[in-house]
Amino acid sequence: MSLFYKSTRNSENQVSASQAILKGLSDDGGLFVPSEFPKLQLSLTDISKMSYKETAYEVMKLFLNDFTEEELKNCIENAYDSKFDTENICELVNVGDVNYLELYHGATIAFKDMALSILPHLLTTSAKKNNIQNKIVILTATSGDTGKAAMAGFADVPGTEIIVFYPKGGVSRVQEKQMLSQTGANTHVVGITGNFDDAQTGVKEMFNNKDLEERLLSKGIQFSSANSINIGRLVPQVVYYVFAYSRLIKEGRIQDGDKVNFVVPTGNFGNILAAFYAKQLGVPVNKLICASNENKVLFDFFETGIYDRMRDFILTTSPSMDILISSNLERLIYLLTGEDSSVTADMMNSLKANGKYELKPEMKAGLADFIGGWSNEERVAKEIHDVYENEKYVMDTHTAVASAVYHDYKAKTGDDTVTVIASTASPYKFATAVMGAIDPKYVGVDDFKLIDELNKVAGITIPKAVDGLLEAPVLHNTVCETADMQKTVEGILGL
Repeated sequence: MSLFYKSTRNSENQVSASQAILKGLSDDGGLFVPSEFPKLQLSLTDISKMSYKETAYEVMKLFLNDFTEEELKNCIENAYDSKFDTENICELVNVGDVNYLELYHGATIAFKDMALSILPHLLTTSAKKNNIQNKIVILTATSGDTGKAAMAGFADVPGTEIIVFYPKGGVSRVQEKQMLSQTGANTHVVGITGNFDDAQTGVKEMFNNKDLEERLLSKGIQFSSANSINIGRLVPQVVYYVFAYSRLIKEGRIQDGDKVNFVVPTGNFGNILAAFYAKQLGVPVNKLICASNENKVLFDFFETGIYDRMRDFILTTSPSMDILISSNLERLIYLLTGEDSSVTADMMNSLKANGKYELKPEMKAGLADFIGGWSNEERVAKEIHDVYENEKYVMDTHTAVASAVYHDYKAKTGDDTVTVIASTASPYKFATAVMGAIDPKYVGVDDFKLIDELNKVAGITIPKAVDGLLEAPVLHNTVCETADMQKTVEGILGL
């Protein structure tokens, strides 16, 4: 199969996998999607005998078909190494009636490490393949985790620069300090006086600014993205759903062919879309359960077929999900339209102009794989408390959103399908909220003061990512208004 990538907003815009990784976003503002979905070439039973690295190669070679075997294996080898604190790279832990897929064993203790550890290698390899001599500037918005993981991945990578925008006051103390203390002469962090959606919109506008693009090219610079709008971020995320299913086979919890549920705490829709892509490869999936916090724009979408971002933005204890514009949903919308890029473009234009769009009745049938659910702050805290009390398992706030949604779903439906919950961050990233849920005496105590207490309660070794973080020097202190994001980028790059 000669797979290529096309834009969700103009199917005529077609590029290779490496070109899609380099560009990040299509020139028309659309997202790159594969021309068709490949199928796994080995059985899932065969894959169950493989390591994570071997599984990664089996999955990624299907999507990144213009990489040679040597190139792709080299990227995988460099990515999944001692940066992770477990040889398995991620862990599938059985707790009570559910399996938590711990995706936070990387350098920045969040699931973003699973993809952002390999993206710099994919990007620099893509540049060589396409004879790109320009400096590549990674321009990214973060709701808390992508920024640190991206900077850690790209720090001091030759030929690259990275600029991360985050909502000042909209991330946890640990998340912010992780970013502000990031080393690397090519790393830049900017807080904005807005929310994540403002940051994401500002970044997209810079990608689509043709005048800015020309000025950058005249200086030998081009933009790319580390957000999950980049297909080089999305494809590595597909791997861990295939790996999770294969672990269930290996541990005798399912037979090859049995269906499973995946429950994913969701903000920008990239992580659950990766699970959907895994299903297209051949992983037997019953339901993809999309778990939202109080910013439940996706829950309402799955209930009504209307995507409406015109609502109050709520700051929660799961800040990486405090998002009202779920960019990756565009890739699913494109499939729901029957791959009609003009209809997709019209819907995205409606979202930008009017703050909403609505699925046509025939499109709603395409949502059959998905179930939406949401949890409020009280329910999330109760889930952390109850799972700890009953099972002595400690989870972070984002995982707790998913866990609460799943247990409410199971109580309502009686669905006893074997279920995997994506555990997206270490509890150490959100120690105040986690410990406050476990014991009220910790409510409001600073994250850093609770790290030792959390260590005693959870019995989990304090990760290198937070050990000594409080004392780490602040190396970045730039803050700007949302309207000044481009001006700030121009200043950093000397335009």
